[in-house]
Amino acid sequence: MRYLLFFLFIPGFLVSQQTIQGDLMHDGEERDYLLYIPANYSGNEDVPLVINFHGYQSSNVEQIAYGDFRPIADTAGFILVVPQGLQHEGNTHWNVGGWIINSPVDDVDFTAELINHLASNYSINTDRVYATGMSNGGFMSFLLACQLGDKIAAIASVTGSMTPSTFNECNPTHPTPVLQIHGDSDSVVPYNGAIWTKSVSETVEYWKNFNQCEDEAILTILDDIDVTDGSTVERYVYENMNNHAVVEHYKVLGGDHTWPGTIFDFGGTNQDINASEKIWQFFAQYDLNGKITVSQADYQTAFTWSIFPNPSQDRLYFNGVNNMAEDLKIYDQKGSLIILNKGIQTPSYLDISPLKHGMYFIELEGQVQKFIKL
Repeated sequence: MRYLLFFLFIPGFLVSQQTIQGDLMHDGEERDYLLYIPANYSGNEDVPLVINFHGYQSSNVEQIAYGDFRPIADTAGFILVVPQGLQHEGNTHWNVGGWIINSPVDDVDFTAELINHLASNYSINTDRVYATGMSNGGFMSFLLACQLGDKIAAIASVTGSMTPSTFNECNPTHPTPVLQIHGDSDSVVPYNGAIWTKSVSETVEYWKNFNQCEDEAILTILDDIDVTDGSTVERYVYENMNNHAVVEHYKVLGGDHTWPGTIFDFGGTNQDINASEKIWQFFAQYDLNGKITVSQADYQTAFTWSIFPNPSQDRLYFNGVNNMAEDLKIYDQKGSLIILNKGIQTPSYLDISPLKHGMYFIELEGQVQKFIKL
């Protein structure tokens, strides 16, 4: 649940100049948040809002980089807010009950006020407000689906679940699309539950029943793109022909308490999927009234260019690069710059044969993608 601060200083991945540090008063406390405004925001039309909650003992500074939505926001055009939890008994937290004992903080009401505050200052589509988060932040997202359903269109949890109090007192106001991403080897929030947390299967079952989804899931076994990460992914989709509020679950076999696809690759991190991309693809389909017609621009993920083949032994080819004279940078897993290529020449490929086996990151046109060198 706690992440090290050093990763904020990796070259090329610093907090953008478009990130604003804001605050508002709630219940006599000054509440801080980080707000990311995408480059294409004009204020002339209402845009979606994604709320990204950090984990227990963590911070919004860590979460905005660890579970990063900024490149996706730049493409899809939504505003991102990453609020900061208050301290209770020396630990930053979101008050979701369970192991959070005797906290006086009303984080549900704070979230409602935060949404209102942002909507009064920016062009927010209040029918398209979404909640996600890591660990305690995932628990918070479920709590909002139960207690703030009039403002939250859909939620996604990464390594979180529902506390018994959230589960027993849940009172959703509308069928709520739910996405759950969880490793079955999670060493912090057990996949099979504990006295203080519901199991993933119980949580999925609750929302499947409430949303009136099909009993049987459609199972897809995803490609094992990164054979070195020690994990694979199964995707379960519970379809819904009644109100289209589906429940999806990415089960990471061998995955630990981490954010899949993060550039900060701690042990047990799956690299076959990018959780941030999957979450936005899920959110983009819904508003408060249910399924919506999604434009291509709304649905697309972080990247306007692509690389292939990936993994590769010798060459990486590029599609969709707008400026072939753009500087290309490659970093290793520690964030060290190992290649600076002054422009990509036609044919647009890069020779990676000198690199050692492993995972690397390419930065080009302000976007970062990972690749595997075989």
